[in-house]
Amino acid sequence: MYDSNSKGISYTAGFFILIAFAVAGLIFATLISSPVWHALTGLGYADLQKNLTNPNPAYANVMKLMQAISAIVGFFLPALATAAMLHRKPLRLLGFSTRISAEQIGLVILIIGASLIVSTSLSWFNHHIPVPDTWRLRFDTWENDYNNQLEAIVSLKTWKDYIFSMLIMGFLPALCEETVFRGGLQNFLSRGTRQPWMAILVVSILFSLAHASFYGFLSRFFLGVILGALFHYSGKLWLSILAHFLNNALALTVLFVYTQKGRPLQEVMKNETSTPWGIVILGVLVGLFIVFKKISVSNRRAD
Repeated sequence: MYDSNSKGISYTAGFFILIAFAVAGLIFATLISSPVWHALTGLGYADLQKNLTNPNPAYANVMKLMQAISAIVGFFLPALATAAMLHRKPLRLLGFSTRISAEQIGLVILIIGASLIVSTSLSWFNHHIPVPDTWRLRFDTWENDYNNQLEAIVSLKTWKDYIFSMLIMGFLPALCEETVFRGGLQNFLSRGTRQPWMAILVVSILFSLAHASFYGFLSRFFLGVILGALFHYSGKLWLSILAHFLNNALALTVLFVYTQKGRPLQEVMKNETSTPWGIVILGVLVGLFIVFKKISVSNRRAD
C-alpha cells in the first residue's frame, strides 16, 4: 500500500530493516549502559553487572531510567528511522493520528478489560502445558530471576514511586513497544504482503518472544493479537498504545495496592490467580470488536 509520500522502498524490506535497526539499537543501548550507570551512581561496570543479577533497591530509579533509555534507543528510534526511510511523513506512516473518537476510547477500555480476563485463562493453560522436568526447572529459574529483578526495580513504597513507575514502566514501554511492533513491524509486513492477519500473528509471536517468559507466552501472544487488531481496524497507533498502557497500569496498580498493605512484591507476583474459565469471555470480546470495527471504519472514511 503505497501513496504519494512513499519513497519506493519495499515495505517487506522495511520489516527486515526495522528488525536489524532494533537489534543494533538494543546493542548500542547495552554499550552505553555502563557510562550512564557510572554517571548516575558513580559506580563502575562490576557494580552494574552485580546489580543486574542481584538488584539493589537503592538504585531502583537508576535502573528505571536505564530501561527507559533501552526502550527509546532499541525500539522507538529504530521504528522512526525505518519509517523515515520508507515514507516522507514517518509519523503518519507509523499511525500517529490524533483523530480518535470517544467511542473508540471507551471500546478500547472494554476490550482490554475483557482481554485481561481471557489472558488469565491462557496463563492457566500455559502453566499446565506438560514439559520435561528439566525444562520446567529452567523455566521456574528464569521466572524467579525476573521476579527478583522486577521487585528491586519497581520499588512502589510511596505515591511518588507509583507515579514515576507509571510513567517509566507503564506509559513509556507502551509507547515504544507499540511503535516498533504495531506501527512498524506489523504495519510494514501487512503493507508488503497484503495479508494483515498473517502480519498480526507473526508480530504477536515476536512480541511474546521478546518478553522471554515461557509461562507468559500465550497470554502475551494473545495481548499482541488484541493490540494488533486494534491497530489494523483503526489505523491509529494511539489506541494500541492506550490499550497497552492500561494493561501495564493495572499491573502496577495491583502491585502498589498490595505493597501499601504490607505484602512483599514477591508474594504478590508469585500468587497464582489464573483460572481456565475466563475463556468464556471470548464471545463478549468478539462482540466488542465487531462494534469497534464498525465505528473505526466509519471514522476512517470521515478522515
